[in-house]
Amino acid sequence: MKQYRGDRTIDGVLVTVDGVPLDPRFDVKRLCGEGFEWSYEGAAPAQLALALLADHYGDGQRALRDHDAFMRAIVANFQNEWEMTSADIDSALANIGAHA
Repeated sequence: MKQYRGDRTIDGVLVTVDGVPLDPRFDVKRLCGEGFEWSYEGAAPAQLALALLADHYGDGQRALRDHDAFMRAIVANFQNEWEMTSADIDSALANIGAHA
């Protein structure tokens, strides 16, 4: 099971999957060139939602389909520090009616 973590550090925002920096997945779609953010609705949180789902699904197009709902329901509500497992993402997707 994968472990996703986000933290705001003195050097900026850090998002990891199993301790390795999360790929922003600009190859799927560049929603924001400035990196990840969370705790509000916008382009940088949408990029984070897309990257999380692309990694979780292993499918960029599926992530592109579901990222906006995931951003609004989940990423926009993250605290300064957060963590989620693969199971947490599956549960969140089921609760928001995404195509898990």
